[in-house]
Amino acid sequence: MTSLLFTPLTIRGVEFKNRAWVSPMCQYSAVDGLVGEWHRAHLESFATGGAGLIMVEATGVNPKGRISVACPGIWNNELASAFTPMVNFAHDMGSKMGIQLAHAGRKASSMRPWDDHQNASEAEGGWIAVAPSAIAFEGYPTPQELTIEEIEATIQDFISAAKSAVAAGFDVLEIHSAHGYLLHEFLSPLSNLRIDKYGGNFEGRTRFLREVVSGIRAVVPSTVPLFVRISATDWVDGGWDLAQSIELAIILADLGVDLIDVSTGGNVPGVKIPVGPGYQVPFADEIRKASGVLTSSVGLITDAAQAEDILASGKADAVMLGREMLRNPRWPLHAAEELGEVIAWPLPYERARTLK
Repeated sequence: MTSLLFTPLTIRGVEFKNRAWVSPMCQYSAVDGLVGEWHRAHLESFATGGAGLIMVEATGVNPKGRISVACPGIWNNELASAFTPMVNFAHDMGSKMGIQLAHAGRKASSMRPWDDHQNASEAEGGWIAVAPSAIAFEGYPTPQELTIEEIEATIQDFISAAKSAVAAGFDVLEIHSAHGYLLHEFLSPLSNLRIDKYGGNFEGRTRFLREVVSGIRAVVPSTVPLFVRISATDWVDGGWDLAQSIELAIILADLGVDLIDVSTGGNVPGVKIPVGPGYQVPFADEIRKASGVLTSSVGLITDAAQAEDILASGKADAVMLGREMLRNPRWPLHAAEELGEVIAWPLPYERARTLK
């Protein structure tokens, strides 16, 4: 048989050998923004497992953009070049690697999840978080509202980070505009109460993201795919929703975005989300059909038949797996065998094949 999951996908100048992709997943294991041996072992395991694309976790475009004191950054050449050996290894295995350029906004300056408290003090390397408006996310300190000059500087940080990522060898760039982090905070009327050009109506609330996209697209090679991850809904009335996401996707495509990586939630605490297998797939489906933009879907996608059905039914163009890849970094190799596909295995692992 020929499965869609293991059919190559070409976007701009990049061919992905399959559509089983690794979702960006925070590891909270960097030191002052610098990745090391843990990230190398973590990311390279997916390359030996046959993933078509490995997406590096949310990586701060400036020091205040990190989610936690132990999250990676890419605001200078030292930080960027630390990824290059990992990218090169992925390429040797036939996988592509992308990086998620991020700013955590009001949800920044935390400790690691396994520490005994949430918010980092200055002595622990913490900082005062920033946001579109001085509205705290539950359990976090009140952030400082960004000035227009600070917004403009942050846009330049995204652009500089994109250039550094390309120089480091990354194949794909993804702008993180989901999960209640800075760019999502600007999109949602629940977290953006500004009355200047970066707030108010849809045009104002999307301006920051649009300027980041335009700025990055203008400086990176035309062969480099540009993705944007969004939360398609805040899951609450009066917040960011699917209709706005569709409108945004159409605009972003015109600005040079190639794929919308569709997730949901994260900007409003305590909302009821109907979590279940593939619960976010319908949003990727609706955005894809209404906008014509390529989409990837994420969220409790765990088995080969499920992933194949998402693609075969036209609901997304690729699937992103997170926790399932943590449980089994070689999920694509096993999924191919379940679907009757013979794909390349790393030569040292060939003797483990069951399907010849």
